[in-house]
Formats: sequence, structure tokens, C-alpha cells
Amino acid sequence: MSRLDRLHRLERPIASLARGIARVTATALGPYQTAVIRIGFAATWLLFLLRELPNRHEMYGPDGPWNWDMAQQLIANNHAFTVLMWSDSTFWFETVYVLALLSSVLLMLGWRTRTMSVLFMVGVLSLQNRSIFMGDGGDNVIHLMSVYLVLTRCGQVWSLDARRLRRAQEARARGERSGADEAGRPGGGADEAGRPGGGVDDTAQPRDGVDDTAQPWDVVDEAETRDGFDSGHSRDGFDDSGHSRDETDTREDETRDRVGPVLWWILGLALSVVTFMGELGWGWLLIFWGLWGAHGLWWAVERRAPGGELRLLLDVVANLVHNAALFVIMAEACLIYATAGWYKIQGSRWQDGTAVYYPLQLDSFSPWPALSDALAAHGTLVMLVTYGTVAVQVAFPFTLFNRRIKNVLLAAMVFEHAVIAVVLGLPFFSLAMITADAVFLPTSFLRRVGGWAARARGVLLPGRRRGSRGEPRVPGQRRGEEPDPESAEQARVGFTA
Repeated sequence: MSRLDRLHRLERPIASLARGIARVTATALGPYQTAVIRIGFAATWLLFLLRELPNRHEMYGPDGPWNWDMAQQLIANNHAFTVLMWSDSTFWFETVYVLALLSSVLLMLGWRTRTMSVLFMVGVLSLQNRSIFMGDGGDNVIHLMSVYLVLTRCGQVWSLDARRLRRAQEARARGERSGADEAGRPGGGADEAGRPGGGVDDTAQPRDGVDDTAQPWDVVDEAETRDGFDSGHSRDGFDDSGHSRDETDTREDETRDRVGPVLWWILGLALSVVTFMGELGWGWLLIFWGLWGAHGLWWAVERRAPGGELRLLLDVVANLVHNAALFVIMAEACLIYATAGWYKIQGSRWQDGTAVYYPLQLDSFSPWPALSDALAAHGTLVMLVTYGTVAVQVAFPFTLFNRRIKNVLLAAMVFEHAVIAVVLGLPFFSLAMITADAVFLPTSFLRRVGGWAARARGVLLPGRRRGSRGEPRVPGQRRGEEPDPESAEQARVGFTA
């Protein structure tokens, strides 16, 4: 084989590698999958905290069976993180519990997602590490995922952050269109990517079998809201485009982020107090101060140099971290099922097909005794469920590269956990596992679900179909026009193989 032939054979893998690197660094993959994970785990933890609200003192409070002194001795040895050990007062416990509830609600809604993901992690770790014997397998999953969520850009879609950025883009587009009209230019404005219409395309036609008109929010990043326009004021009271100062200030007010800097300073002050008190070790101090500094750097660069090289570098780093965390989440879910399946194979009750029978006879796992007895009375059904559970759990990690088989097994596992929630009375465990399974759902399916939710919202709240300030939305792409490259790329994102 000649040297030229060898070079030709290397061209294809090198080109594929280059495309892969470009995609991983330029795109935060799986925006819909990470949004579902954010909403699912935040909702699961919120419902759990509300369900255990009457029992919170016995489970996590200083007067519970696992009292404060016993917890302090254990944490002194395993060095687990929990802010509940900073004080044994009931007031401090109630404060932490309320903050855990509040951060769950705000993370589920996608408000200040980057900050809320950190506070959500603090709440989860603090309560679970305070009483480690109170948890089950679902709590372990939430424990891990709360850490991974901090590293993801999980507010790109289906979040209040996405809606806030969309409105800022619409305000920016309105200003550009009015400036172009007054200058005598045809058209009327474009967004940052040079696309006509600027902002969000709520009326675009379907591109891949999914109705884009039904999307609740466009694919945008949760913390990329720009802080305003360059006022460009001149001494005669008008800016460079001929707008009065009042008009320019109005556009600035529509896009300026005032809450973010205030929240950043408040959390910085709180972290300074904790650092001065010496309640955190150097490792956790480095993590929290690093996150605080990274958020501040992102805001400063976005405000001062939104199109500069440093902003591009931050985007690349954020995308790499996000994609790595998403890969870890997927690997974690596969590991859970693989280990569970292989451990079941080694058990004699799973081998003889009777393992499912015994939990149905336990009072603690029989919220509906009549239903449990009816299922346990059919030996063939028990055997099929026992063997089917093992087969699905062992086979699932090996089916990820076959879309059809993977989707069938995914539906089977979701159904299995739904049955566990009802029959065995483990709703929070089942919700946690179903949410973990959602990372493998196809993007087209999630977009379709988002469309159904948006249509339902339009029926229930018809007035919300208009713009943020009552104006009709900017018309979107018509059928037959060239598709938006950015939106088309997002439509291809997902883990369908």
C-alpha cells in the first residue's frame, strides 16, 4: 500500500474526530434531557420534603432518634457535608428546611438555574448527610444527581431563565428594527446571529415532525442574559440611531439584569461569613468560592465583552463541563441497572423466579393489600415479572446503540417503576429512577411533549400567547424558507442511539 493510500485511509477518522470535537466544544448537548432531569429531580425532592413535613423533626431534626451528637460523631469521621451540623438549634434546622424547599421550587421552574442548582445541592446533601440511615435507593440517586446538576447547563429550555433571555432578545430585536426603519434601511432588525425577525420563533412550522409553535420556550442558555445596550447617548438627547434617551432607557430596562448581581453579592456575603466562622473545610471552600467567582466572571464578560474571545472561551469550557457531566449521568444510570441486574442473577430467589413474591407479603410494602394478594396469587405472573426484571436491567446498557430496542426497554423500565410506586408504595424511589431514565429519551419525543404542554397552557391561559408586554410575537419562519441553522442543530441534538 502506497503512502498516499494510507493517508487517504486516515482522512475519514480524522475528519470524524474533528467533527466530534467541534460539536462537543460548540454545543451543550441534550438540552431537553437535562431540562427533564432538572425538573424531575427538583420535583421529586420537593414532593418528598412536603410529604415528610410533619415528620421532619424526627427524620432530620436535632431531637430525632439519630440525634445531633451521634450525627456529629459520624460526620467527624466521614467528613460528609451538611450545614445542619453548624448549629443544633431548631431555628437553624427550620431555616435550612425552608431553604431546601424554596431552592427545589425555583430550580424546577428554572429561575437563576446556575445559582439554584448549587443551593439545591446544598439542601440535598445537608439533609441526607444529617441522617444517612433515613434514605433508600432513590435518595442515593438524588444525592448523586444533585451534584451533577451543578455542572450542567440545565436551563437551556423549559425554564424561566430561557423566557427571560427570549424577552431580552425580543426587546433587542425591536430596537434594531426601529433603528433600521428610521435610518431608511429595508428589513427591520436581526438578532445576534443575523437572522431576520430576531428573538424567538413561536410560529415556526414543524421541521422534524414536531410542532415548533408548541414549544414553551426556545433553546437558550439560562445565564446569558445581556445586561443592556450601549446607550450611545449624545448631547442633544438622542442616541446614534435617532432614538430619544427615554426610548433607549426603556430598551435598557427591558434587558438589564438587576436581580442577578444582587443575588451574587448576597451569596458572596453569606459565603464570607461562613468562611470567617470556619465551618467549612478547605475543599468545600475552594468549590463554593470557585463557583461564586465563575458566575461573577461570566456576568462581567457577558456585560463588557459579549462577543470577545474570552466570552467564546467561557462558552467552550461550559460546554465541555456540561457534556462531561451529561456523560457521567448516563454512565451512572447504566451502572445502576447493570449492578442491580447482575446482583439479582446471583440470588437464589431471582434464579427460581420467586423473588417478586416476597415483598408483596410485607405489610410495609403493601399499601393496597388486596392488590398485592391478587398479584401474589398468580405464580406464572410472578415468575414472568421476576425474570423480566432481571433481563431488562442486565440488557439495557447493551442496547443503547440500537434506538428501537433501547426505546422498548426504556418504556418497560418506566412502566416497571410506575408499578413499583403503586404496588409497593415507593413513589419517590420510582420518580427518581424514572427521571434518571429520562436522560435516554429521544429529543423528538421530548420536543413533542413540550408541544403538548404548550398547547395545554395556551388553552388554559390564552392570554399568554401574546408577547411579554402585550405585543404580538415576532413572526417566525414560514414553510419553504431556509431553516435556522442554530435551531436545526438543536433539533438534531439528543441521545437517540
